[in-house]
Amino acid sequence: MSGWPRALSQRLALLFALGSALLLGAICIFLYGALEREIAWRDDQALAGRIDRTRSLIEDSADLEVLRRRPRLYDNMLGNRDSALWIVDAAGQVRIAVDPAGIALPTLAPGEGRLALRTVEGRQPVRLAWMRVPGPDGSLTLIAGKLLAEREQMLGAYRLKLWLALAAGSGLAYLLGLAVATRGLRPVRELAARAAAIDVQHLSLRLIDASELSELRALRAALNQMLERLEAGFAQLARFSEDLAHEMRTPLNNLMGQTQQALSRARSAADYQDVLVSNQEEYERLARMIDSMLFLARTEASSAIAREAVDLHELAAQLCDYFEGMAEERGMALLNRMQGSLLADRELLRRALANLLANALRYGEAGTAITLAAGVTADGIELSVHNLGAPIAAEHLPHLFERFYRCDPARHGPGESGGLGLAIVRSIMQLHGGSVRAESGPEGTRLVLTFPGQ
Repeated sequence: MSGWPRALSQRLALLFALGSALLLGAICIFLYGALEREIAWRDDQALAGRIDRTRSLIEDSADLEVLRRRPRLYDNMLGNRDSALWIVDAAGQVRIAVDPAGIALPTLAPGEGRLALRTVEGRQPVRLAWMRVPGPDGSLTLIAGKLLAEREQMLGAYRLKLWLALAAGSGLAYLLGLAVATRGLRPVRELAARAAAIDVQHLSLRLIDASELSELRALRAALNQMLERLEAGFAQLARFSEDLAHEMRTPLNNLMGQTQQALSRARSAADYQDVLVSNQEEYERLARMIDSMLFLARTEASSAIAREAVDLHELAAQLCDYFEGMAEERGMALLNRMQGSLLADRELLRRALANLLANALRYGEAGTAITLAAGVTADGIELSVHNLGAPIAAEHLPHLFERFYRCDPARHGPGESGGLGLAIVRSIMQLHGGSVRAESGPEGTRLVLTFPGQ
């Protein structure tokens, strides 16, 4: 298709011209064939008529000498130089010959009382008709011929006219198709012009098709949906940039403030050591934030994961052992009620559950229990982490898994991931084709991972 024009209107016009050429060609072939058959039929009828009239002359004459002395009776009947007439006796002798064009008489085998037709090819193609009839002096063979040169000349001129008509019709079809395609594609060009007018500063604009063409309705809807996704993505990116600047500004300000204070006057080694310890905590916080952001970038850029059968009870037991010390500090118990297996990426699933468990330990009420459970529902396999504590307001639930989102921005500790822990969980679930949701009420908070049915 590299040789095709790049403009869609020209391609449509060319296809229309090709279609028209095929249709006109079929019509020309039909007309040419019909004319050729009609001419051949008329020539055969004329030859048969000449044979019949010659037979009538023979029947009305006493002998062939009468016909020989009166050649105009059959000479005028022929009427042109493309026709010929022979009368051959039983011995093969030509008794009468009217042959202005000098046609060579071929060897024929006529049937008794039956008209035969044959085309003889050669330097001068000729159509022959002959019949064996009784004569005054015995049986005779009547032969009538007609040169096909005139017919071929006429058919050749007709073919030329058909070719010219086909070429002219195809050219006109192309021009007409180009005009129709150009006019028909005008709504597409108008839609493209309106789309080109939408930039980063005007993402809220939408494409409105005043013509309401059904063929463009789906395209317009798809473009509007794409613009909605782009607007949401830009808004999310803007919020992410603002949140990132805010999150990184706090530890950087702490580092600069502590460093400036330490350098404002001479201090003891113990004071400098305290400053370094405090700075180390901020560095670790920044490192965790950067690691989380890199993990999010890698998971969102890649869709390939290594799935394997994961024993849920065993995985939950490992996590409970890992977080046992943190739970004991707060007097909390970890209950492992996971059962069954799940086809998933083991390391990603471990990180998702670890983030949920760390979140539950951070915000759960001291002295309560955290429960890890699994179950099968109509939507698939659900893994949940439940903790008791103050309920989360309903307006916060839809935003818990957004980056840097906190229900209480003032609450954060040194072990946090900078508001990215639950966002990482959502990215992991998107990689698995699943979803994550939060439920909160007087009975506690429940974070649920839903994997599609397996």
